[in-house]
Amino acid sequence: MRLVVALLVCVSAQAQDFSNIKVEKVSAGHQFTEGPAWSREGFLLFSDVPADKIHRLVPGKGVDVFREDSHGANGNTFDTRGRLYTCESRTRRVTRTDKNGKIEVLAERWQGKRLNAPNDIVVRRDGHIYFTDPAFGNQADTRELDFYGVYHISSKGEMELIARPSGRPNGIGLSPDGKILYVANSDERNLRAYQVDRRGTVSGERVLISGIDGVPDGIAVDEKGNIYITAKGVAVYTPEGKLLETIKIAERPTNCTFGDPDLMTLYITAQTSVYRVRLDVRGAVP
Repeated sequence: MRLVVALLVCVSAQAQDFSNIKVEKVSAGHQFTEGPAWSREGFLLFSDVPADKIHRLVPGKGVDVFREDSHGANGNTFDTRGRLYTCESRTRRVTRTDKNGKIEVLAERWQGKRLNAPNDIVVRRDGHIYFTDPAFGNQADTRELDFYGVYHISSKGEMELIARPSGRPNGIGLSPDGKILYVANSDERNLRAYQVDRRGTVSGERVLISGIDGVPDGIAVDEKGNIYITAKGVAVYTPEGKLLETIKIAERPTNCTFGDPDLMTLYITAQTSVYRVRLDVRGAVP
């Protein structure tokens, strides 16, 4: 009986009601949107990669340009101190912008060679940074490294290569407790999971989800541990890898993040537009 009750509680904790969700377009007319990141100051940032800009969306007030000449900004995220982290695909580096606007380069080379084109990034609550470094399109023609990588930068600023997948790693995220790192692989159409210890060290690589419908891109995680993967729509999986639902979007989604003051809105970048969906669960802060 105790086992049955425990299972019912587990299922209830992960269950969500997707029957009445409404997908709303909140920004349009862009070239190719990516990298949504919610600031605790009450706005969403997102990249328009070909336009070389980062835009700011304030709910109810519209969109303006946050940064011109973004160096091909792709993935973005904030840490708990409100600092912005950006993957700059054209300059092949990862930067951090403090609250005063000062930009610091965190990573641009591995063993003397320039990175391929940093794509997506996540920061754990204690300051450990993880990012992917694939190469798409003409990025592959000029790369110096002969592999695709997933990297870790410790809270002390030490950088290490933690994975060299045969396919291109893309979206990246963390479980709510920060103990599992997720990496989407666009070529293999799967999601890998890694154990992460308190020092930020990664181990135990495994394929958690395979056969994803579409090309997996950016990901987000909610407070229950469910994983949202942008591919052919936004596919929602349990922490165990079971498909719960696919949220259909009018354009091909590229990335997603939770936002609004209650973190119960999923913002989705999708080609020329940005969409949002109100859900009955909050986003995780790993």
